Amino acid sequence: MSEEQHSQLSHQPACHHDAGHGYLDNKSEYLRRLKRIEGQARGLQRMVDSDEYCIDILTQVSAMTSALESLALAMLHEHLSHCVVRAARGTDEEAAAKIDEAHAAIARLVRS
Repeated sequence: MSEEQHSQLSHQPACHHDAGHGYLDNKSEYLRRLKRIEGQARGLQRMVDSDEYCIDILTQVSAMTSALESLALAMLHEHLSHCVVRAARGTDEEAAAKIDEAHAAIARLVRS
């Protein structure tokens, strides 16, 4: 799939449920998680700036990585539950495109 096709798919109405993107029902929870992750990143910066022990820094990197992975899996679940299901109810082309898009997102997560 070309970059242009991917960009168009990401913004098509088939990627929305009645209130918008599938994650909007849990938006405040996602924002809370992101603010926590942001705080973890600032904490890591302070640790490096304060010359903290490398193993302590790595422990915090692991915690932040885990928080990001958890957020990514939750967002993936929202995408599959809303955007992919909605596309599957549409045309075969819409369904195939959303499956390809989800596959590519999963591949990026696995590689990271």
